[in-house]
Amino acid sequence: MTDIEQRIRDSFAAQTMMQTLGAEVIDVSEGLVRVSAPVLPLARQQQGVGHAGLTFSIADSAAGYAALTMMPPEMDVVTSEIKINLLAPARGDRLIATGRVVKPGRRLCVVTAEVHAVADGETRLIAILQGTMVPVSPS
Repeated sequence: MTDIEQRIRDSFAAQTMMQTLGAEVIDVSEGLVRVSAPVLPLARQQQGVGHAGLTFSIADSAAGYAALTMMPPEMDVVTSEIKINLLAPARGDRLIATGRVVKPGRRLCVVTAEVHAVADGETRLIAILQGTMVPVSPS
């Protein structure tokens, strides 16, 4: 495991919300992070599909950690702003969010994420996000 991957996995493990959602990091490389989460009963909306909050949460984390892969070890990141387009209901057993860095920077890092729902071995794009991460000193 690389130092970057260990850093991402250690930070992700400290996110209690991700633990509550059953989310896990499934891929880390420079400028790209994938996060997967089951569509648990606690994360469904009234029609029985995954709640947009689940979709947004794992995509925000995937995008933020993608940005963190490109930061110096003494820095962390926080979301400054992020926009989501929900394209289809989150039907399936699992969601996979892929966060990517569009443009890294010392003051701002532009990121994007795609979220796919997995049902019966098939994947379907259900959301896209674009946002800005801001490098900060860890507290």
